Amino acid sequence: MDRFEAMKLLVAAVDAGSLTAAGRLADIPLPTISRKISDLEMLIGSRLLIRTTRRLSLTDAGVAYVAAARRILEQLEVAEREAAGEFIVPKGELVLTAPIMFGRLHVLPIVNAFLGEFSEINIRLLLSDRNAHLVDDHVDMAVRIGTLADSGMIATQVGAMRTVICASPRLLEAYGRPECPADLQNLPTVRLDAPMPFQPSKHGVAESTRRITPRLSVTTADAAAQAAIDGVGVVQLLHYQVAEAIGEGLLEIVLDKYEPSSAPINLIHMSPGHMPLKMRRFLDFAIPRFRQRLDQ
Repeated sequence: MDRFEAMKLLVAAVDAGSLTAAGRLADIPLPTISRKISDLEMLIGSRLLIRTTRRLSLTDAGVAYVAAARRILEQLEVAEREAAGEFIVPKGELVLTAPIMFGRLHVLPIVNAFLGEFSEINIRLLLSDRNAHLVDDHVDMAVRIGTLADSGMIATQVGAMRTVICASPRLLEAYGRPECPADLQNLPTVRLDAPMPFQPSKHGVAESTRRITPRLSVTTADAAAQAAIDGVGVVQLLHYQVAEAIGEGLLEIVLDKYEPSSAPINLIHMSPGHMPLKMRRFLDFAIPRFRQRLDQ
């Protein structure tokens, strides 16, 4: 039997929560993955998994074995990368994740320029407003907007982003321009029902907007911005999400003196350790370019 393959399938099953899910992700039939894990249990002489119709759990021996298997598989991956030359020459695939709109506006241009200079590096750019887990999702680095939770990740701040309240000129003409957060109670609003990194302001803008019942709630920043452009209501978004509309005069910022603190933008990755050269090259290339773009 291929012990390394069986170990990978075991870890995948634990991470996915079931043999069926692991088989689907690996494109391996359920009977095959079940047999390979059973062969592994027979080889080491100990039961690793407790399988029921509803859930999959580890025995005590399984907990220890899976932890060791993860370490072994990580070491194997490093060894394979070294053998392939990824630690000597900048080459291989780099996996990067970023929020959807920020990624399209600011990350993609830098990635495209990087690919033009490093012909042996490929990039998989995952644009999602869900924060991917770097280890579990096999991501090399991520762009994060907002205050970071404590973790073992290395974070390099490349900029900061304002949170702004804005409205269309037509709506402001009809309702008047708000002069303080309390005035928002008299204006229709659009709310983005999605995670957004903003800190409450001592002036109470965030608290004021939370208490208002919105005319429209949407789940994407694009839709919220468009609704505000169409005059549906006042909206609170990150500046990059409305920068183009503001530049074209379709939206105007209001209550700017009551803005919360700018949200930090960080490029994060695992502890440097034995970092592949492709990651070092991308960091050296991208960090100054991010700072230049975000300082404008």
